[in-house]
Amino acid sequence: MKRKLIASIREKELQLAKLKVHIDKSEVCSDLYNKMLLEKAILKKQLDDLQNNSLVNRIKHLLPRQEKLICDYFRGR
Repeated sequence: MKRKLIASIREKELQLAKLKVHIDKSEVCSDLYNKMLLEKAILKKQLDDLQNNSLVNRIKHLLPRQEKLICDYFRGR
């Protein structure tokens, strides 16, 4: 899965490099460039999520957080 994401990111980078030349020439190319840029960002986020997907992070999401109230900041004084 990780290799597929890396390969897809590289492919998007190549496509973006080719489209970058034609951004100013037409609006269609500009829209396509923006779409490809968003797709690349999504792929990068998925790759980051895969790398940070440890057991500790999973447990952190399951445990409820203790809410801090504004009065908690002034109790120590």
